[in-house]
Amino acid sequence: MINRIILNETSYFGWGAREVLVSEIEKRHFNKVLVVTDKTLVNCGVADMVIKQLDGKVNYVVYDDVKPNPTITNCQNGVEFCKKENCDAIVAIGGGSVIDTAKCIGIIIKNPEFYDVNSLEGVADTKNPCLPIIALPTTAGTAAEVTINYVITDEKNVVKRVCVDPHDIPVLSIIDMELMAGMPKLTAASTGLDALTHAMEGYITKAHWEMTDMFHLKSMGMTYKNLEAAVNKDKEAMINMGISQYIAGMGFSNVGLGIVHSMAHQLGATYDVPHGIACALLLPYVLKWNGEVAKDRYREMAKVFDLDVNGKTDEECVDIVVEAIRSLETKLGVPQHLSEVGVNKEDFDILATKAVNDPCTGGNPREVTKEDIISLLNEAY
Repeated sequence: MINRIILNETSYFGWGAREVLVSEIEKRHFNKVLVVTDKTLVNCGVADMVIKQLDGKVNYVVYDDVKPNPTITNCQNGVEFCKKENCDAIVAIGGGSVIDTAKCIGIIIKNPEFYDVNSLEGVADTKNPCLPIIALPTTAGTAAEVTINYVITDEKNVVKRVCVDPHDIPVLSIIDMELMAGMPKLTAASTGLDALTHAMEGYITKAHWEMTDMFHLKSMGMTYKNLEAAVNKDKEAMINMGISQYIAGMGFSNVGLGIVHSMAHQLGATYDVPHGIACALLLPYVLKWNGEVAKDRYREMAKVFDLDVNGKTDEECVDIVVEAIRSLETKLGVPQHLSEVGVNKEDFDILATKAVNDPCTGGNPREVTKEDIISLLNEAY
């Protein structure tokens, strides 16, 4: 069997690491950069922490019209603005929504035949690397700065397009945990649980292998032990979360995910539920269900959580892991049921149909039908 690992060229880590941004832009000889961010980050001053580094040193323009669960329209507007301003690189300041939008803009600039965005779903046959992207994440969760994935909402058909393309990976990532320090507690909790979902789904996905196992086990242990303290603004824990979510991205980007993400994508597209919230809500239910076929993997997950599994059966290890996640989520105060985030039971059939067809479903360790998805949705309701 042949396994593949794709990672980005260069990454910097550390509190205040954004100070390397200008020198990295200069050494790459970019003439004008498109700063992609969102209005929330502009209004709260986080984007300005990075933009101040550019002032008087780098020629730039700002595109801040990115919304949570970014849409095709967001991307196409960004493409037109980037072309009008003749930018030759992108600086993405934000969470997964911003970095995903930057990836889509960058891909289309260099591969204009995919302007419709829908044709990028799955593994698209792009010919050219995207416009160079420098990513500065402001959340500790998505790891979009190190992955070959991005997700864009098709607002017309109310579905998320999951795009997988080695041409979209940022050339440089700057993981400056100070940019993450201002996250509201619920955002910090939900994005951190997204990182945990990445590690746990990646660890049991069909394509897992030794190297990605290493990344996923390390990440899930770090996230489990640091997330609660990070949410409560412990600096060391926040630094650890910035590293942990990145490590998870190194793994799942190369082996895929599972139906937590397949289902979460539909909640985001249909109800605009934040992605981290959707993943956190669904994770315990899907972990229990997948434990029927992947139970041999749960013992190691329990061990990296420092849970006692001596003398326990594989089935008992599944329950121990699931209960540990439920307990963590309760402490963090994230929603536990679909009814809490405005989901309607009447939509289960269409949600399940779309989830089964989501690109992430193929990686799930247990074969899944539409009826299975509906059953899980009812259990989570």
